[in-house]
Amino acid sequence: MKRSFGRYLVASWRDVRVLCREFRVSLVLFVGILLVGAIILDGLYVSPATGQGLSFYEALYAVFTLIFFETTIDFPDVWYLQLFFFVVPLVGLGVIAEGVVRFGVTLIGRRTGRREWQVALASTCKNHIVVCGLGRDGSRVVEQLIRFDEEVVGIERNPEGQFVESIREMGVPVIIGDAQRREMLIEAGVERACAIVICTEDDLANLAIALEASELNSDIRVVMRMFDGELAKKVGKGFGIHAAFSTSALAAPAFAAAATQTQITHSFYIDDELLNVSEIKVQPASMLVGKSLAELEAELDFSVILYRGREGIDLHPDPQIRLHGSDRIVVFASLDVLNRLSQLNRAQAI
Repeated sequence: MKRSFGRYLVASWRDVRVLCREFRVSLVLFVGILLVGAIILDGLYVSPATGQGLSFYEALYAVFTLIFFETTIDFPDVWYLQLFFFVVPLVGLGVIAEGVVRFGVTLIGRRTGRREWQVALASTCKNHIVVCGLGRDGSRVVEQLIRFDEEVVGIERNPEGQFVESIREMGVPVIIGDAQRREMLIEAGVERACAIVICTEDDLANLAIALEASELNSDIRVVMRMFDGELAKKVGKGFGIHAAFSTSALAAPAFAAAATQTQITHSFYIDDELLNVSEIKVQPASMLVGKSLAELEAELDFSVILYRGREGIDLHPDPQIRLHGSDRIVVFASLDVLNRLSQLNRAQAI
């Protein structure tokens, strides 16, 4: 709840900054009219009735009321000040009208997600993460980054993308356009970003975006998705990409785990080695009962990363703990080791 409220405050502050930026010209002009008009009246105006002049603050208030066709001073008897009395309301109201129109356009842009508004929101971000490609994978990346409380700016080519509106509803600026274009990356604030995640469906486009982003910001961390596993390895090494992931390589462990009888919850590669996280419930009378964690780790070459027994959960279990029936352990091991462990767990099961 605190994180959601915090993100709401950040989004609201961005809105205020954008609105102030959009109206700064009108505001400067309005203040300029007031100050210049006050200086003119302070130096030149003499009341026809009393023969007295005005202080600067009296002149400032007189100009302010004059803009709205009201006046607190007598109409002057010299032609240039008479002209001043007619010109100031016209110019002042013109500036105000321009500001009102700009406000309406900006407000409509905010509600409809117009590109100008999204670019303006992105310009308020710093040390953020740019996500290119907001398809299914890209949207999940954005959701996870939001959970990490990171600032995110998205780039998506398709304005009718399935996840564009839902991502905008999270308070994330989404700029519509081709991320391969340099100006798109600049609008997304790549020069101020700490990282860029590239997950479009075109390997060559991903590489082009990565190289362009690195040229704009040499310190940016580049993470990219590639469908070709061999190309991902070569790109990561040859182009200085911090992380290049092959989607097929990432998906393969999940399919392999699903095809086995072991209870694998997570699988991933480190270099060419497939490693797995598995939760095992010790069967009564199995060959695991009575063995210590240290004995099992030495015999099978794996790591116990969690133990759940009669006394609760232990994330750093004592290696001398001996297993009992119905105990649960979470282990980190290769698929071969998990198969052997599974055999030990059911060999003498009742």
